[in-house]
Amino acid sequence: MLSTTSSQAPHAPSLALFCKVVDNYGDIGICWRLSRQLQREHGVAVTLWVDDLASFRRICPEVAIDQKTQQVQGVTVRHWRDQDGAFGVADIPDIVIEFFGCDIPPDYIKAMSQRAPRPVWLNFEGLTAETWVEGCHTLPSPHPQLRLTKHFFFPGFNERTGGVLYEAGLEQQRQEFADDEAARHAFLAQFGVTTTEAEAFKVSLFCYPQAPIADLFAAWRDGDRAVTCLVPEGVATDAVQAFLAQAPTAGANATQGALTVRVLSFVPQPDYDKLLWACDLNFARGEDSFVRAQLAGKPFIWHIYPQDENLHHVKLQAFLNIYKAA
Repeated sequence: MLSTTSSQAPHAPSLALFCKVVDNYGDIGICWRLSRQLQREHGVAVTLWVDDLASFRRICPEVAIDQKTQQVQGVTVRHWRDQDGAFGVADIPDIVIEFFGCDIPPDYIKAMSQRAPRPVWLNFEGLTAETWVEGCHTLPSPHPQLRLTKHFFFPGFNERTGGVLYEAGLEQQRQEFADDEAARHAFLAQFGVTTTEAEAFKVSLFCYPQAPIADLFAAWRDGDRAVTCLVPEGVATDAVQAFLAQAPTAGANATQGALTVRVLSFVPQPDYDKLLWACDLNFARGEDSFVRAQLAGKPFIWHIYPQDENLHHVKLQAFLNIYKAA
C-alpha cells in the first residue's frame, strides 16, 4: 500500500485488522505499521485484534499485556483470545482485514454478512516479488454460504500489486537524520555505543537462528577493520552468548579483536528505522525489516526464511531480478 499524502475523512471510516502472531515480530510489525499509517494519515478509526500482546509489546512498549482493550497511539488494540465470542452488526466496521489468511471468528463473519452495507473484506497476503501475484492481486473470493466476498490484497514491488508501506515524510526524516551527526551519535549512545564504536563500521543484525553467525563473528574479529555489531536481544542467542561469554541480555557487550558486539533491547518502530539509518550495513529477515532495510537506503543482507524444497530460492531470485533491474 503506497502512500505519500495525508488525508482526513469528514466521517472517519472504521476498520478492523486481525493479526495472529506467527514469527514473533514480522506479523505484528506489519499490522502495527499499517494500523498507525491508516489512523494518522487517513483518519481511519482502526481496531487491531492481536493474539500475542507480549510480542507486540517488544516493538511498542506502550502496550499493556493484561488488557482486553486499550488505546495505543490512536489505535484501539484488542486482545484476540480465541475464536469464541458473540458479535452483532454494531461490532462490524466498514472494512475488515485478515492478515495472511488468519481465520476470523465465525460469529464475527456471520455478523459481517448481516451488516448493511456489508463491509469491505480483505485478505492481506505476504510480500513477494514473484510475478504470479500480479494476477491474483484484488481477486474476489465469494463466501461459500454467506453473502460476502473477500478480496485478496498482495503487497509487491510494482504498480500491478499493492506496493509496500511507506509513510508520508519518511524520506525527509531519513535525510535529516543522515545530515545530523550529533543526532546519530546521541541515538547510538542510548544503547551504550561509545564514540569509538560509533566511528567503526556499524552493522545491525536481525536474522533467523540458523544463520552462521559464529563464523561471521570470527571473520569480523580477525579482520583489519573495526566493526560494531548491534543485535537485538533474543536474536542469534547461541552465537552472541558464546562471543560475549555471558547471557545475551540487553546491555551486554564485549570486544574481541576488531569486533565489538552489543545487545540491544527491541525498540519502537520509529527507532528501528533510525537504527537502520545509523548503520553502514543491515541484516534483515522476514518481511517488515526486509522492506525497512530497503527504504533505509543502506547496503543490506536479507536472511530469507528457509522453506521446504528450497522454495525460498524462487522468492529470492524473483526479488533479485527486480532489484538488479531497478
